[in-house]
Amino acid sequence: MTTLKRNHDIEGWDAEDVAAWEAGGKDIAKRNLIWSVVAEHVGFSVWSIWSVMVLFMPTDKFGIDPAGKFFLVAMPTLAGAFLRIPYTVATARFGGRNWTIFSAFMLLIPLLLTLYFVNQPGTSYTTFLIVAAFAGVGGGNFASSMTNINAFYPQRLKGWALGMNAGGGNIGVPVIQLLGLLVLATLGGEYASVICAIYLVLVGVTAVGAALFMNNLTNQKADLSYMVKALRVPQSWAIAFLYIGTFGSFIGYSFAFGQILQISFKAGGDTVAQAAVYAASIAFIGPLLGSLARPYGGKMADRIGGSKVTMVSFFVMMAATLLVVFASSRADSNNGVASGATMGTLVAGFIVLFLVSGFANGAVTKIIPSVFDAKSKSQPGTPAEQATWSQNSAGALIGFVGAIGALGGVGINLALRTSYATTNSATTAFLVFLAFYVLCAVVTWAVFLRRPTFSPVTDSAVVVEAEHLVLEAESANTSARG
Repeated sequence: MTTLKRNHDIEGWDAEDVAAWEAGGKDIAKRNLIWSVVAEHVGFSVWSIWSVMVLFMPTDKFGIDPAGKFFLVAMPTLAGAFLRIPYTVATARFGGRNWTIFSAFMLLIPLLLTLYFVNQPGTSYTTFLIVAAFAGVGGGNFASSMTNINAFYPQRLKGWALGMNAGGGNIGVPVIQLLGLLVLATLGGEYASVICAIYLVLVGVTAVGAALFMNNLTNQKADLSYMVKALRVPQSWAIAFLYIGTFGSFIGYSFAFGQILQISFKAGGDTVAQAAVYAASIAFIGPLLGSLARPYGGKMADRIGGSKVTMVSFFVMMAATLLVVFASSRADSNNGVASGATMGTLVAGFIVLFLVSGFANGAVTKIIPSVFDAKSKSQPGTPAEQATWSQNSAGALIGFVGAIGALGGVGINLALRTSYATTNSATTAFLVFLAFYVLCAVVTWAVFLRRPTFSPVTDSAVVVEAEHLVLEAESANTSARG
């Protein structure tokens, strides 16, 4: 029985109880989802703030070349990846509402540091790396937010709910990039601090909203012991690998796209200021479309299965990467200068990569609760105990998978840095990304789509086959609903 206390704690929450869900549970879940989206949105914006700040830092003034900027932008991604592990277990330890308030206030640290140092051209590169690393706290918000919302929603709605939560958070990337464009175009490159000031206000709004409208679930569990249990499931490692290809691509390209465009426009003869404005005017489009696509990837996964959607997505990402490779090679053959048609091809390829990686993010996220729902059938205990094990294990794994996926974003920026530093071109890095997507498609098929065959039939074979059938039950939900 669900009981709401005056201190915003909820006891006995059971999202699978249809009667309780319809009697008001869905309204509580929706309210928590809304403010979780807001908190994660602001967190993602702060996490990606240095992808905007570098556009305000011309090389002749700050002494940081393009390769150095790629590494600078990678620092928040790296820090955020590691923070996602403790952030995953924090909601269960301190409560979803309480941790959302605390994690919102933590965003003040990178904002205040950035506000001060971004106007200090004489600052050492090492100091900038340290300041950028503090922005990683914004990346940690994803893990705590997703783990919290996973506990609020029933299995049949997790794909859509997790997709909405993650997509609403992801959209913080294009929003801060669009704000950066607005400041560049209207005030000029000396006013990066305006962006920080605006987000200081938004952090306050987020903390107050979470305090007033969110709840703690007293029966939520996602401690490190559950994470260890989750990692004993072989499919967990496959999911983490696929998340590198989906979320890693989204966040890596989100942080790097503006730099790639700025380098391309500068190579075409534009001034530093012109190149920055042109790059900012395009860079936000990809992350925006990818963020908007994520909930629909989750919804499609609810209908036909996360593994099927993921497989098709990787094939489309391969095709889009081939477009980018073609455009980059054409620019290389013209001394790095991209013609109008070549630039259009480059941008089109990246837009598709953003769109499909965001769509695939939602699909891969849906696979997580499906795997543990399948695994729970072989766990000892009552159906209620099995459901609790499934929910807590899935919640714990979400943070780990998010951490591994974020490291993919680091890899993208480091690969681009190395490619530019050694060949003065990004083509080599794009070829590496293409090969990785091929490998991701192979893993998707081998682990989640290939039907296992066993001879002779053993008890362990029956368990594995049952798990495969439960995974396929994602698509059967459509038939059951109507």
